[in-house]
Amino acid sequence: MAMRLEPRTDTPLALRLLAPVGAVVAALALCALLVAWTGAPVLRAYGLLFEGAVGSRFALTETLTRATPLILTGLAAAVAFRAKLWNIGAEGQLYMGALAAVVVGGGMLDLPAWALIPVVMIAGMAAGGVTLLGPAVLKVRFGVDEVVTTLLLNFVVLLLVSMLLEGALKDPMGMGWPQSAPVAEAAELPKLVERTRLHAGLAIALGLSVLLWLVDTRTIWGYENRAVGANPRAAAFAGMPVTRIMLRTALLSGSLAGLAGAAEVCGLKGYLTLDLSPGFGYSGIVVAMLAQLHPIGVVGAALFIAGIFVGADAMSRAMPVPNYIADVLVAASLLCMLVAGLLARYRLRRG
Repeated sequence: MAMRLEPRTDTPLALRLLAPVGAVVAALALCALLVAWTGAPVLRAYGLLFEGAVGSRFALTETLTRATPLILTGLAAAVAFRAKLWNIGAEGQLYMGALAAVVVGGGMLDLPAWALIPVVMIAGMAAGGVTLLGPAVLKVRFGVDEVVTTLLLNFVVLLLVSMLLEGALKDPMGMGWPQSAPVAEAAELPKLVERTRLHAGLAIALGLSVLLWLVDTRTIWGYENRAVGANPRAAAFAGMPVTRIMLRTALLSGSLAGLAGAAEVCGLKGYLTLDLSPGFGYSGIVVAMLAQLHPIGVVGAALFIAGIFVGADAMSRAMPVPNYIADVLVAASLLCMLVAGLLARYRLRRG
């Protein structure tokens, strides 16, 4: 008998909460087949993955450090996607934020730490926001697909950064390595835990998650953003300035991704290189989808993805399982989440 999808009139809260949990469990079950294929015991492998992610003080702080840029790029994707602005360019916006951070924080301004750090963070946010503003203008003015423009802009930004690291921004003390000069000591984010890499960027990311949740649920701005995402024509008919809302959303989304880059430079590496991000901008999309575009959910999803990557590195050192299993797990989680989200919004009917 034929099956059809019937929209649910109301999705229960329990079903919305169980969707990401079910997606993660399904992804782990699917990847267990690959782990078994390597000859490693599955339960032992997953146990080592969990232990490598949160099993010690070092492991936990490394997971939180890895989660910091994922929270910010996840928020960037969630804010944009909620308004149906498909920002696939968080990777480029992250690098633009990092670029602005090393320019402003590399000795341009002689300020104390309490003043220089906010200035550098704002500069990174501004650079990321402006980077997304161009594709957003093309979308609202000429109907250009922002998926294409934001995706291609990633490569333009990376080429720009590469050119500057080989030229104007190259560190003369870097022994020929393509990297920028380090930011000033006053521009460095303070450490949250001594003798670890965990920095104050995590506190900024968590604070912004709560702030964006409040904005989304308690303000007119958040209501307008959701209304435009649900139906832009209806929002325009109701008198909402759709173009202005889209551009405002683009600035906010790009700013969050740019802040991720500035925080990575000032909190972790201290300088800019082409390998600053192992794909945080793209992973942020997975984070946002697992969180169902919820700002608070982004934190949990980012911790999960970060734990997978950090734990997989530890697991691969103890067992014959390559750490590339982390990429497979993340991809499988996204695919399973798409299916779980579909089943949360629709029910299967016979006939």
